[in-house]
Amino acid sequence: METKLQSLINAFKGILYEDDVQFMQNMREKKHISEEELKKYAHWEWTQGVGLFGIWKLFSVTGNQEYMDILTGYYDNQLKVGFPQLNVNTAAPYLAMSFLAEYLKNETYMKPCRQAAEWIMFHMPRTREGGIQHKTSDDINEQELWDDTLFMTVLFLANMGRILNREDYRKEAQYQFLLHMKYLQDPETGFWYHGWTFLERNHFAGAFWGRGNCWITIAIPELLDMIPCPEPVRRILKEALINQVSALADCQAESGMWHTLLDDPGSYEEASATCGFAYGILRGVNTGLLDAKWRQTAKRALNAVLPLISEDGVLGQVSYGTPMGRTSKDFYKKIPLQPMPYGQAMAILALVEGIGDNE
Repeated sequence: METKLQSLINAFKGILYEDDVQFMQNMREKKHISEEELKKYAHWEWTQGVGLFGIWKLFSVTGNQEYMDILTGYYDNQLKVGFPQLNVNTAAPYLAMSFLAEYLKNETYMKPCRQAAEWIMFHMPRTREGGIQHKTSDDINEQELWDDTLFMTVLFLANMGRILNREDYRKEAQYQFLLHMKYLQDPETGFWYHGWTFLERNHFAGAFWGRGNCWITIAIPELLDMIPCPEPVRRILKEALINQVSALADCQAESGMWHTLLDDPGSYEEASATCGFAYGILRGVNTGLLDAKWRQTAKRALNAVLPLISEDGVLGQVSYGTPMGRTSKDFYKKIPLQPMPYGQAMAILALVEGIGDNE
């Protein structure tokens, strides 16, 4: 695992600054913004944010200066370029930045984090009942809740609540988790729907999408380890996680992976979701939220993805960026498989937790 992890990191250092050509073209066509402004979005998205969180995790465990250099080099570069307009996905890179700013006691890094947290708290678009609307760089997604939001935006707000001792931030983060759970977790299966629309009052195609679900498996242990929550909130989120993980164990493929539609064995097996589940389950076990019996479920997943990491550190069997499947579950089956930065990122997270797991 250590050899594979190092190859992933070596590859990710370059991927951090690679352009997503399709995303950039989409931004040009939809946003009609200047090339100068577009540069701010180029390497500051959720795809980078997830990986940077993994690099921060690595540094916090090892103290290796190589990982610190990756982080400071990235954020120093973005400070020169400038920051794009905030939305759910562009909030993601601030999570690692907030940890870094706190660790280094660096106000240059902390100032943008303060500004971002304040904007999320008071200006980010909300749905009915005060949910964070899943507005992205290229779509408004009016009155929509998506399960990605909890990892991409709400964890950062919670962390800033911890760092700045802002109870209002902490309470808002807890509310967002509970509200998203209210509308997205299916009480029958324990899985989470990809999204909910208040306009049509439905779950779109009703898909239990793999990668969307893994954001929840990751986010709940991270939140409960990050900030103190009242016992009722902690219990509700813990039980939601247990219900989900129990359902995941029941539908894990023979290979150890999970399908891109969790309840559809006819959909392809997908590596980024599998990595996310492995990380989240191990994190849940190691923080005491999950019974140790689930460790083997995570280990099976790790063993399945290791052969998918090439010698040059690229994770295979990863689905491309997936917008909401609005009318048909078949939409998810048609998303192409190709190497993506978040694939590397999810694999880094999974291997970091796997290496640190001593059982």
